[in-house]
Amino acid sequence: MFNVSLALLVFWEFFKIGLFAVGGGPATLPYLMDLTNKFDWFTMEELTNMIAVSESTPGPLGINMATYVGYQTLGPLGGAIATLGLVTPSLFIICLIAAFFTKFNKNRFVQSAFSTIRPAVAAIIAVAVYSICQVSLFKISPSAVIPQWNLIIFSIITLALLQLKPLKKIHPFMWFVMGAIVGMILKF
Repeated sequence: MFNVSLALLVFWEFFKIGLFAVGGGPATLPYLMDLTNKFDWFTMEELTNMIAVSESTPGPLGINMATYVGYQTLGPLGGAIATLGLVTPSLFIICLIAAFFTKFNKNRFVQSAFSTIRPAVAAIIAVAVYSICQVSLFKISPSAVIPQWNLIIFSIITLALLQLKPLKKIHPFMWFVMGAIVGMILKF
C-alpha cells in the first residue's frame, strides 16, 4: 500500500531543498546530511554511496540524489515525487526571474545579495565536503575515530593527479571508473 503521508513528506522535504539549495547539486549535500538526522531514510554511509552513484550517472547531482532517496523511500513513484519536489521551486523561480531578468540582473540590491550568497554557498559546500571526507576516510564508531590510511593516501594521490594539467582533461566519469577499478584490485 502506497503511503500518501510519507509521499507528501518526501515531496515537502525535497521542495525545501530545491528552494534553499542555492548553488546547484553540491549545495544540496548539507540538506541531505540533515535528512539523515531527521529521518531514517538513509545513513551517512549510504549518502556517500548515493553521491558516488549520482556522480557516476548522467544528470545533475541534486536530481539524481532526490530520485535515489525517493526510490529508496517509496519505490519508483517515490523517485518521481522527490525529483518533482526538488525541481518545482526552481521552475517557479526561473520563470519569475526570466519575466523580470533585465531589471532583476541590474538591480544593485540583487547584485549585492548575490555577492554575499556565493561565499555563503561555498562555506556550506565546504562543510559538506568535510563531512563526506569524515565518513569516507575514517571509520567512526561511538568509541573511536579510526583513520583508513589506504583510503586517505588514495584520496591524496587522486587529488594530486587532478592538479596535473594533462590529467585535468580526463572526463570525471573516467576518474570514477579508475577509482572503482583500483578499489576492486586493492580491495579497499
